[in-house]
Amino acid sequence: MNQLWVRISLTFVAIVVFLILIPSGIYLAVQADQIDSEFTAPHGIPEHSSGPIAEWEFYQRLINTPNVELAIRLLRIMLSISILGILVGIISSRGLAAPLRNLANAAQAVGKQDLSQRIDIKGSSEIREVAVAFNAMAEALEDADNSRNNMLADIAHELRTPLTVIQGNLRAILDDVYKLDKVEVARLYDQTRQLSRLVEDLHDLALLEAKQFSLNLSNQNMIEVVQDTAAIYQPLFDDQGVKLVLELPQSITEVQGDCSRITQCLNNLLNNALRHTPRGGTVQIQLEESDSGVLLAVKDNGAGIDKEHLPYVFDRFYRVDLDRNRLSGGSGLGLAITSALVHAHGGTITATSPGKDQGSEFTIKLSL
Repeated sequence: MNQLWVRISLTFVAIVVFLILIPSGIYLAVQADQIDSEFTAPHGIPEHSSGPIAEWEFYQRLINTPNVELAIRLLRIMLSISILGILVGIISSRGLAAPLRNLANAAQAVGKQDLSQRIDIKGSSEIREVAVAFNAMAEALEDADNSRNNMLADIAHELRTPLTVIQGNLRAILDDVYKLDKVEVARLYDQTRQLSRLVEDLHDLALLEAKQFSLNLSNQNMIEVVQDTAAIYQPLFDDQGVKLVLELPQSITEVQGDCSRITQCLNNLLNNALRHTPRGGTVQIQLEESDSGVLLAVKDNGAGIDKEHLPYVFDRFYRVDLDRNRLSGGSGLGLAITSALVHAHGGTITATSPGKDQGSEFTIKLSL
């Protein structure tokens, strides 16, 4: 009874029975009533007549009635249609069940970590919708698995670099190649700070993506936030020969936000702009208010971003420059954390660039 073809066949037969058998039965009952009345009428056999001969004659007259013959033919047709319905149910259910069997096989394969499984889009509209949803789910799972594998590889790479430096320097100290002085200890300490910063960034990013990150919200004057952050970064820009320009309004509506986290977002954008702007270049911080919120933009005229890289600049460990050099590419987490923090504030962040060597612009929008 659990087979699809059995259920379809029984359903078809039940419909036939309901449409033909019941009316035919009622019709036969009515005809039998009429013949019985005729049979017991004064011109028929007397009412006191009984016995096998009388019953046999009654049934013979009932069967030989033209309307009853028609009903019997209808019953035969109904039986033929019932048999045909079973055959049609078997054939149609096979066609309906084939995509479902393929779906079940593909689902079992996905359960065994074969995320490359896809099923053909065919069958009825409902089955096609299920197939499309399954393929989308499998593709999302495959992308998530690839992202996880890439993230693990990136984490291993980021951890390996400072650990290699620390191990090498310690080995050199043990072999008396380097002297154990404050300069060497400072180098080792700097590497441990990089490790701590990477671990902290990963922890923050994990909390943000799990929506378990808490924010200390209060009214923030974005003009003051930008001015304070720019004052800290001004010496760094001066050392690298990059001009830092502020374009701020006279006044602006306050926004609800976490001051330290908004500052962290601006720090990441300024670090990114400073890293990719050559000596003699310019970085602008623009702040303006619109009807829907406050716009904070960091614009530079440096390396720029190719169009094919723009959709991925906020991904973890993604670098436009495929060189894995930390000095030139950073850890690859700054923009990902910035995007997560902005979204945690209910805002949005976008990246635009005309192309390579034409600068780039990152814009944060915070609701009023």
